[in-house]
Amino acid sequence: MLSINRIRAQPRAAKASPFSGMDFADPKRKNNFVGKILFVTVLTGLCILLLKQSPNFTSPSAGYILLGEEGKKYLIFRNVKSRPIDIRVNYKIFTEFSHQEPGVMHVLVTGGAGYIGSHAALRLLKDSYRVTIVDNLSRGNLGAIRVLQELFPEPGRLQFIYADLGDAKTVNKIFSENAFDAVMHFAAVAYVGESTLEPLRYYHNITSNTLLVLEAMARHGVTTLIYSSTCATYGEPEKMPITEVTPQVPINPYGKAKKMAEDMILDFSRNSNMAVMILRYFNVIGSDPEGRLGEAPRPELREHGRISGACFDAALGIIAGLKVKGTDYSTPDGTCIRDYIDVTDLVDAHVKALAKAKPRKVGIYNVGTGKGRSVKEFVEACKKATGREIKVEFLSRRPGDYAEVYSDPSKINRELNWTAQHTDLQVSLQTAWRWQQSHRNGYGPPLASAS
Repeated sequence: MLSINRIRAQPRAAKASPFSGMDFADPKRKNNFVGKILFVTVLTGLCILLLKQSPNFTSPSAGYILLGEEGKKYLIFRNVKSRPIDIRVNYKIFTEFSHQEPGVMHVLVTGGAGYIGSHAALRLLKDSYRVTIVDNLSRGNLGAIRVLQELFPEPGRLQFIYADLGDAKTVNKIFSENAFDAVMHFAAVAYVGESTLEPLRYYHNITSNTLLVLEAMARHGVTTLIYSSTCATYGEPEKMPITEVTPQVPINPYGKAKKMAEDMILDFSRNSNMAVMILRYFNVIGSDPEGRLGEAPRPELREHGRISGACFDAALGIIAGLKVKGTDYSTPDGTCIRDYIDVTDLVDAHVKALAKAKPRKVGIYNVGTGKGRSVKEFVEACKKATGREIKVEFLSRRPGDYAEVYSDPSKINRELNWTAQHTDLQVSLQTAWRWQQSHRNGYGPPLASAS
């Protein structure tokens, strides 16, 4: 595993053998036994190195390696299921994060390489916050980090640490080496359907990892937490719209794991000076209006992803058509009704929550538009936004889904002075569609066929 120790500047070394610095046996002075031991040691090291370079090696390397070349600095990251990838950054940034700077808030953004987390990091950087992103890239995209680094290359603005929040020692080390003022905790697996198939993974990734983050915050005196939660904690309420006092009765492992995490946060906050804001999202859509960031789920996760991604895939011809799961719900057209919130509005709610967070206070807010749209309405809006005909196949219900969910956002309107601004479903989809068209391969190299 790679070290996450803060990297210090090193003089450029002359090019050397991969084994330079090791003591090899001198056949003239050492006996064959010692020579064999050294040979086995070197061979074992090579095997470990090759194993870690294998696409099937699934234990993420926590941290980074810095290589110097003629004054340039490179960060090398290894994704657990892809080839090695690199990103250029300014080395000086890593010397800026271990101390607080008056007037500058340093925010740890967990899961900041993901769809929502990267948009939040962009907004924070635009608003002159200092940002550290921690992500294991299991769901996030290093391409989003590249974009942010290019937009904000100045020393002391942004750093990225490749690490897994499920490793307690790693989490503690990250907190011990960085002077964080606040945490925005986005990191989580977040697909309802997948959670019913892999429930233990969801409890570990969401509930257990949140516990480790809380413990590290307590140990290192970080007292402000903005927690990314979900309307899935409410389950299927008896009446609409959903308010913050609607009983939480989640019906799938995703919602249950998030509620458990909320309960831990609330229990801990009662006997601490923590400032806590819990934001319960509804269905997120859209992308950065300036086209710098978007949603790029891994191909193997598309079937579990958001409906907008499936609509765009169908419009692009990546899949044959859109599969609508469930047409017999107790709704006007038989399909599920959801409250679709634009990602730009969502991150605005996070920034306002951060500004209003106060010690020994807990704020819990629904983040939605207050208006429900059916899946059939969504598909029609997507057709208009893309200008493409989309084939629709109607299937049986998906396990863990619920018929109707939309918010009452009056509390967040009143207390945080937040109101959703991007409420035209078709316009939000058009913005996301523009990014999809110009990023046919997500954040990867452009496809040859892309126009």
